[in-house]
Amino acid sequence: MYSTEFKLEIVERYLKGDVALKKLAQEYHVSYGDIQKWRDTYQEHGVAGLSTTHGTYTGDFKVSVVEYMHKTGASIRKTATHFNIPSFGTVSKWERIYYEQGKEALYEERRGRTVRMGTKRQQKPKKNIEKNEDLLSEVQRLRMENEYLKKLNALIQEREKSEKPIK
Repeated sequence: MYSTEFKLEIVERYLKGDVALKKLAQEYHVSYGDIQKWRDTYQEHGVAGLSTTHGTYTGDFKVSVVEYMHKTGASIRKTATHFNIPSFGTVSKWERIYYEQGKEALYEERRGRTVRMGTKRQQKPKKNIEKNEDLLSEVQRLRMENEYLKKLNALIQEREKSEKPIK
C-alpha cells in the first residue's frame, strides 16, 4: 500500500513531462499500470482520489456504475477511475454479477463466508479400527515372509558358490 504523498510525488513528476511512465516505474519500483491508474485518478478527482479508501457500496451505486459503463462505452478501468473505486477488479465483478444473475443480485451482501443454514455437514465415516489392525498385521507378516525368503535365497546362493569346483 502506497501513501498518498508517494503517489502524488510520482504523478506530479510525470505531469511535468520530463520523465516517461516506464522510467518512473523503474525508478520507484512500482508497476506501470499503477502509475497510469494514479495519473487518471488524480486528473479526475485531484489529491483526494489518490487516498485509497476501501468502503462498502450500496446496491444502487453498483447498478449505476455498471449501467454508466455500458451507456458511455467506458472501459472497466476508466469506469473505476471515474467513480474513484480503488480496484478495477471490483467493477469487473459487479459487471459479471449483473449479467449472470441480474441487477437485483448486486443488492445482496457478498462479503465474508457464505452461511449455510439448515444444512448439516456430513461427517466422515469413522475408520474401522479392527480392519486397520488386520491390515497392519498382514503387512507385518508379509514383510517377515519377504525377509525370510531373502535370507533363504542368500544361503542357497552361498551354498552353490561353495559347491562349485575351483579351477
